[in-house]
Amino acid sequence: WLDGYTPTPNLRGKTQIKEFASFPTLEQLPLWGFDGSSTQQAEGHSSDCVLKPVAVFPDGARANGVLVMCEVMMPDGKTPHASNKRATILDDAGAWFGFEQEYFFYKDGRPLGFPTSGYPAPQGPYYTGVGF
Repeated sequence: WLDGYTPTPNLRGKTQIKEFASFPTLEQLPLWGFDGSSTQQAEGHSSDCVLKPVAVFPDGARANGVLVMCEVMMPDGKTPHASNKRATILDDAGAWFGFEQEYFFYKDGRPLGFPTSGYPAPQGPYYTGVGF
């Protein structure tokens, strides 16, 4: 989940051990609490926050493990927390988002198109290019 730090939230995580007969569905995953005062999402005197599962994926690093993506909710488990910008995204019909996938091609241990000795000039034609 994303914490409440500004201007840039940090990615947070918790680990829970559960056994399922098969890959779990969202309905099988419980709500889970955390101390929001440690993540800039609550005051110390009333620090309960809730993690609501919204997506589940196979964990490539752990055999039979899953990664559960969560939203932060208020203690009632239904009201989105103020830091939870994702929960209201469908309310904005004009909202768009995209992914940027970075990858590199290598030849002889160097990025494709790099000089055989040294490095290319700072920035330049290779920025967002394909190495030529």
